[in-house]
Amino acid sequence: MTALTLAAAQTVSIAGDVDANIARHLVFMQAAAARGVQLLVFPELSLTGYEPALAGDLAIAPEAPLLAPLREMARELRLTAVVGMPIRLAPEAGVLIGALVLGADGSLAVYTKQHLHTGEEIAFVAGQGGAALEWGDDRIALAVCADFSHASHPHQAVLAGANIYAAGVLISESGYATDSALLQGYAVEHRLLVLMANHGGPSGGWICAGRSAIWATDGRLLAAVPGGGEALAIACRDDERWVGQVVVL
Repeated sequence: MTALTLAAAQTVSIAGDVDANIARHLVFMQAAAARGVQLLVFPELSLTGYEPALAGDLAIAPEAPLLAPLREMARELRLTAVVGMPIRLAPEAGVLIGALVLGADGSLAVYTKQHLHTGEEIAFVAGQGGAALEWGDDRIALAVCADFSHASHPHQAVLAGANIYAAGVLISESGYATDSALLQGYAVEHRLLVLMANHGGPSGGWICAGRSAIWATDGRLLAAVPGGGEALAIACRDDERWVGQVVVL
C-alpha cells in the first residue's frame, strides 16, 4: 500500500462564531500539513460548536462563500480536510449535520449524519451519509458521532470496501469509556484503522472528553490525546506499518 498520513484534529470551538472557528481551522490545517498529514478530520459541527439551538440560523449551503478560505487552504496545502457544519441542501430544506470534505484538488463532497442522537430531531433532520473517500488502495468511510453507535454503520462501510473508518464526534466525559471501547472494538472486529476526532472543550452544554484517538486494525492505540485542549492525533503508514504521534497546539 502507498504511504498515508492522517490526523484527528481536536479543537475547542467558540459557540456560533464561525469566522473565529474558521481561522482556528486554518491554523490546524497548516500545522497538520507541516507534519505531512494528507487527510485531516475535525469534530462534529466543528465550525459552529455543537449548538443545536443556533443551527437553524447558522446553516449554509456546502458551496457557500463563507467556506472559501478553507477550500483555498486545502488546495494550497494539498491537504484534504473534513470539517463539521450545519448545512441545508436547499433553501427550505431541513438542517443536516454535515461533514464537508474539502479536497486537496479543490473538490467538495458532502457527508450527512445518518443517525441522530436522541433530542437532535428538534433541530436537525437525518441525512443520507456519503461515499467513501478513495485514496490509492485505501477506502476511507466517514461517520459523524451517533452514526458509529449503530453497528450496522461500520459494517456497511466494510461491505463497501472501506479499510479506514474516520469519525468526527462530540463525546462527553460520561460517555467516553463506552464510546471509545465501541470504536476500538470495530477496529478489531472489522480490521479497520479507526480515527476519532473529538471536541477538546465544552460545547452545547456538554463537558467534552477530548482524548481524540486512532486505533490500529488489531485494536492497538496508535495515538491518543491525553485529555482536553487542542491537539493533533496523527497516524502515518509506511511499508505497511502504522505509527502514531500527538502534537499539542
